[in-house]
Amino acid sequence: MERTDAGTPVGVDDPYSFVDRCDHLTDEGRCRFAVEHGDRDPGFATERRAEEFRCPVAGDPDEAGPTGPWEWEDCPHFRCRNRDRECARCGLTEERMAHDDERPLLEEHHLSYADESPRGSGVTAHEITVYLCRWCHAKVHNSWARVADDVNPDPEASAEREARRARQQEELGFDSAADRYGPSE
Repeated sequence: MERTDAGTPVGVDDPYSFVDRCDHLTDEGRCRFAVEHGDRDPGFATERRAEEFRCPVAGDPDEAGPTGPWEWEDCPHFRCRNRDRECARCGLTEERMAHDDERPLLEEHHLSYADESPRGSGVTAHEITVYLCRWCHAKVHNSWARVADDVNPDPEASAEREARRARQQEELGFDSAADRYGPSE
């Protein structure tokens, strides 16, 4: 199992199994990194420009799935940050309170920490993240729990989410200023 620099498990054997697509991939199958940040890696940008900025992993955008000659881990600028606001392990959804600094229910969890890719291609580690609720995040880092486990939300997590939902519903209700603050305020 992959591990953090501190030696705690990240809950997966292969971080790339949680990847749908690179954050730099456009809907047309082009590499946004090479277009917008080509000055960071001129050699890479020149190669992509010669191929009309086609992503070497995605291949033909009309075909399903990656069809190019590369794998995600072969690309030196690959990045995949999950934007789904639900726990990848138990499915708990985020309930953020406006104008409140409460600790979020979901936390970003990095699946990739090592200096070398898992398949030994020599490419430095890529940023691959998913969201985990605070409770699953602790279980993954502190025990044998895996991100792919099919589990229900922790009862404490469900209670916290429901408390936040109740406060949201209360805020949606209408109270006149006179009822809310009283005549002396």
